[in-house]
Amino acid sequence: MEKIVIIGNGISGVTCARHIRKNSNKEILIISGETEYFFSRTALMYVFMGHMRFEDIKPYEDWFWKKNKIDLMFDFVEAIDTDTNTLTLKSGQTVNYDKLVLAVGSKPNKFGWKGQDLKGVTGLYAYQDLQEIERYADNTNNAVIVGGGLIGVEFAEMMLSRGISVTFLVRESKFWGNVLPEEDAKLIANHIKSHHVNLKFNTELDEIIDDGQGKVKGVKTNTGEIIDCEIVGLTAGVSPNITFIKSSKIEVDRGVKVNRYFETNIKGVYAIGDCAQLDENINGRRSIEQVWYTGRIMGETLAQTICGNPLKYNPGPWFNSAKFFDIEYQTYGWVSANPNPNEKRFYWKHSDSLKAMHFVWDKHTDEFIGVNTFGIRLRHELFDKWLKEKASISTVMSNLNIANFDPELFKHYEVDIIQQFNHKTGKNIVLSHKKWWQKLIQF
Repeated sequence: MEKIVIIGNGISGVTCARHIRKNSNKEILIISGETEYFFSRTALMYVFMGHMRFEDIKPYEDWFWKKNKIDLMFDFVEAIDTDTNTLTLKSGQTVNYDKLVLAVGSKPNKFGWKGQDLKGVTGLYAYQDLQEIERYADNTNNAVIVGGGLIGVEFAEMMLSRGISVTFLVRESKFWGNVLPEEDAKLIANHIKSHHVNLKFNTELDEIIDDGQGKVKGVKTNTGEIIDCEIVGLTAGVSPNITFIKSSKIEVDRGVKVNRYFETNIKGVYAIGDCAQLDENINGRRSIEQVWYTGRIMGETLAQTICGNPLKYNPGPWFNSAKFFDIEYQTYGWVSANPNPNEKRFYWKHSDSLKAMHFVWDKHTDEFIGVNTFGIRLRHELFDKWLKEKASISTVMSNLNIANFDPELFKHYEVDIIQQFNHKTGKNIVLSHKKWWQKLIQF
């Protein structure tokens, strides 16, 4: 019987294992040195904040794995020998495989800062990061977060939930400046500040200061300022966790190099999830995507190939969602930080500064390109369809009311949005009165 070994029990590896089992009787082994059982990584913050217990963020009961004949091994892989199809583990054991799936995820970026490995300095990615934060939180009055992005905001919210003061160092002149347009970045920055976060722009970490016993006691910035703190959160992005792979014959660059079937340069060895680096551009997407839903799609796709039904990776139009404290954020298509020459844009903001929408379309063809939305939930099915079918901006705007995901629970703002849109663009958009499911059938 063919033996499939998967290194990593995150969303990519576990999804791959589940779908291999659905389609075959192959022997499946998942190896992970992070946790014994799969958990929802995006819910770690809620465990710290007391909203959930750790056992609550395990999507499957512990008996699930044995029942479905998926073997689990709690250990670290230290070396891969692709000549003999052998893995060497930290425990000293060796494991043989017929096919190998690398789903080893990411690790927080470190840029060689002095003191970056001190106790109390951590990212927010692995279960071990949560343990490190918990170890010092009760004796912490001040925390410094380095890097402006989604994980940084989660870290800040966690600290504030325990009454810990937060200073946020952002290298750029605006928040998440490489992703959000100026208006969006300003909205989020003001919201972060409203939660009493000391948000410092144009400020970089220079050094993390040792208390003399191997523990952080403060940071020094590039301006020479000393900030006292007991926890430092490193949230300046993540990088593929490929250090142990570099000594093998598997080809790596920034990540493990793969084609659209997730095949590496070694026959029978694949890579998926955060660690995979695709060798071709798909719908304008990045070659490495550290996003939960793409990891899930990759796992499903590779399982088909391993089970004899070769399938190319096709993630569809880009989308993502997150939460900035009280503001929910969604993005569909492409809304770049800086406008492209072919684009026209329309930005609407509610007077409460907690809701906004930012639309982008092609000024020559009127084709809808993308939207950022803050505080207003949108219906994924419709925007996915509109992007795939290259709908016009007029189609999108006239159907905003039916694209609202939960109109029964929230006020409607579409009339005001359309009025401002028509005023600024000279168009004459009228809202549709059809239901969202009727539009799905129509399109």
